[in-house]
Amino acid sequence: MKSFSSPTGSMMLLLSVRVRDPSLTLSCVSASECGSPVLNSRIVGGTPAEVGSWPWQVSLHFSGSHVCGGSLISANWVLSAAHCFEDNSDPSLWMVLLGQIDLSSLEPSGILNGVQRVIVHPAFNSQTMDNDMALLELNRSVIFTDYIMPVCLAESSSTFYTDTECWATGWGATAEGAPLPENNTLREVTLPVIGNQQCGCLYASEGEITDNMMCAGLLQGGKDACQGDSGGPLVCKQGSTWVQAGVVSFGIGCAQPGFPGVYARVSQYEAWIQAYTSEEVGFVAFQSTGLDLDTCALLGPQYAMSAANTATYSLLFMALVPVIWAM
Repeated sequence: MKSFSSPTGSMMLLLSVRVRDPSLTLSCVSASECGSPVLNSRIVGGTPAEVGSWPWQVSLHFSGSHVCGGSLISANWVLSAAHCFEDNSDPSLWMVLLGQIDLSSLEPSGILNGVQRVIVHPAFNSQTMDNDMALLELNRSVIFTDYIMPVCLAESSSTFYTDTECWATGWGATAEGAPLPENNTLREVTLPVIGNQQCGCLYASEGEITDNMMCAGLLQGGKDACQGDSGGPLVCKQGSTWVQAGVVSFGIGCAQPGFPGVYARVSQYEAWIQAYTSEEVGFVAFQSTGLDLDTCALLGPQYAMSAANTATYSLLFMALVPVIWAM
């Protein structure tokens, strides 16, 4: 199993900080305000994203390098993956880049913000990857623009049936084992949800797919999140609203046949997120239509892979600084 974050090959990025007027703040996000990009109504195997398409996407920088992704969920909070901070959770060492498509230089729409707190889910298990969820409190409130907006989060009653179309976004590697591209532009890829029963069947020899996880990808492979995408959002569209269903967590390699990507299931953490963010975050009930066709039926031989043919079942944690939990 691989978690998808890795500093290897990351570009160094030196950016100036734009200081905002602290009196200009937006603290609350309603369900009508989140998840609705103004500039667009609508990775491995992915395509470059248009400017403003995913205004909640953020890049998390450790010591000047892109390491993980995340999503803006309010004017003061970012959602990401716990494993990104396993070995380096000192908030003073992290910066959040917002409103950006290309990481090679600061765009006029981009803002670099500091981090006040890193909150890792207390039940995160680095061996099983269960509860792979983290919150970052920004050191100053963000002003929403056409390029910087929060995403809605799936509330606890949400359902994501098999084949629900979702999208993953990130600046990660475009091939397994490859370094981050020098011209690192945000990429997007559409992925169908794979139900937990079927995903558990696929991962049976590797570990448990818990209720706190969800899976998305193609059984034949070819499209997936990869190293550097960790912590980024998996979003699904309901009407005109984008709802974050998952947080990029782990997988067997990248885009391997028979091993879809695994995501932390956002709807399982509504109470935990609200305990820290209060009323700032917009939660939406996402309801899949039709019937849930999730089964654990036997898969054909084209998807059967032995351990010898898969990527090593290991974690790619960053061992850069001692762990300092900021709670």
